[in-house]
Amino acid sequence: MTTWKIDPAHSEVQFKVKHLMITSVTGGFAKFEGTVQSASDDFSDASISFEADVESISTQNADRDKHLQAPDFFDAAQFPKVRFVSKEVKKIDDENYKVIGDLTIRDHTKPVELTVEYGGTQKDPWGQVKAGFELSGKINRKEFGLTFHATTDNGGLLLGDEVKLLASVQIVKQ
Repeated sequence: MTTWKIDPAHSEVQFKVKHLMITSVTGGFAKFEGTVQSASDDFSDASISFEADVESISTQNADRDKHLQAPDFFDAAQFPKVRFVSKEVKKIDDENYKVIGDLTIRDHTKPVELTVEYGGTQKDPWGQVKAGFELSGKINRKEFGLTFHATTDNGGLLLGDEVKLLASVQIVKQ
């Protein structure tokens, strides 16, 4: 079994949600860690665990970030981590996978399916072996207790329920 760790300096974990239903706001987590364990070189038998620090959330707007950390949304004081643990990896072809696992936000754990594109494995100039992946998925924020709701003056929605999950991840062979 080979253990790999996320290289946070070469990885991004982001989300997008509709604002006023006309554009998307992008946010992400600055602090996160994850481990991949796999006996196979193609990661078809991988076991994945990941967590992000809610206090590291950033949408490039300090007031919005504080609101996202508050009880209306993630409630960072009570639930400081977002977690994902894989249950199954399905290899579609040499570059494409589906990863099914449990995502925990607040005290809500729900199954999610992520689409994963394997970018390959390379040795960096310092001799470290790295593998790269692009991940995407969608969740309904209300299923995870992120139920804050507001309407505009004309009755429109302030926030969409669907949240797009996006990550670009490099992992380092340990």
